[in-house]
Amino acid sequence: MNTVALILVIIGAINWGSIGIFGFDIVAALFGGQMAVLSRIIYTIVGLAGLWSISFFFKERPIIEGKNSHH
Repeated sequence: MNTVALILVIIGAINWGSIGIFGFDIVAALFGGQMAVLSRIIYTIVGLAGLWSISFFFKERPIIEGKNSHH
């Protein structure tokens, strides 16, 4: 689930970047406009993935010891 969420967040970020830089909404262009049902479903799924991704801040991260680690 985390990988799917990350992929969807990246897709959302690319779409927002496209809107910001070019004024072009890729999702709307592909699926019939911003208010089209399919576009709204995609926006909702991407939004839910973003909310899910908040949990990444609270997950344990493994400590990776490199050659320059000090004990």
